[in-house]
Amino acid sequence: MSEKIKTLLEALPYIKAFSGSTFVIKYGGAAMEDENLKKEFAKDIVLLKYVGINPVIVHGGGPRIGKFLDELKIPTKFVDGLRVTDEKTLEVVEMVLSGLINKEIVKNINDMGGKATGLSGKDGKLLKAKRVENKDIGFVGEIVDVDIGIIKDIDKLGYIPVIAPLAGGIDGNSYNINADTAAGSIAKALSAEKLILLTDVEGVIDKDGKLIPILKKVEIEALIRNKTVSGGMIPKVECCLDALQGGVKTTHIIDGRILHAILLEIFTDSGIGTQITGGI
Repeated sequence: MSEKIKTLLEALPYIKAFSGSTFVIKYGGAAMEDENLKKEFAKDIVLLKYVGINPVIVHGGGPRIGKFLDELKIPTKFVDGLRVTDEKTLEVVEMVLSGLINKEIVKNINDMGGKATGLSGKDGKLLKAKRVENKDIGFVGEIVDVDIGIIKDIDKLGYIPVIAPLAGGIDGNSYNINADTAAGSIAKALSAEKLILLTDVEGVIDKDGKLIPILKKVEIEALIRNKTVSGGMIPKVECCLDALQGGVKTTHIIDGRILHAILLEIFTDSGIGTQITGGI
């Protein structure tokens, strides 16, 4: 019992500090596939809302999209980590992201006592995009404008927005958007307190294989140069750096495979992932 009390007291100053602030959470990886993790994630989001924090969820869906494309015998390939998206692929992407995954997340949050509503970046002109340049990858977009009006309206009504990373194009087409990129852009537009990326790794790892709990912007840039940060971690840390540059106060890369990862990262002194700040 004393340990439980200690944990609650440890969380208290963080709850007080963050009450009224906005957290943008990119939801992806194993946390979206494992049934227990899905339910516990929903509980965590409801708890955040009840203690006065305004969570905004931006979700991915790559594995589920890949599965549907395979079943429909639609070939798929990637260029620099981005799914090549022709018209048929875009139809599947929209169906899976907006029609299946988004609704499932909303239901899970509602089932846990929260009030969530689903939308895509196309709704309310939330995200505007243009076709990614210098890559022949079809309907994959690069965000050019974010209109947060619909998020503010949803928040006023006490709902938790759950956003699928799709965008309307300045050319009238629809575009598939990388979920990390969408979350970072929305976090900047909201001047969010935090951007939290749920991944399938511990966080940023040093050359000895140990987790780095706290990093500053300049340290990240050095780690990229000396190749300590490489591969798929590069776009994630670059997303964090861009968000910090855009006014987000702190960013986090955490392991979504751990139960209650978000709560452990933000409400405990030690945290569980890597926090990246804009300090020098």
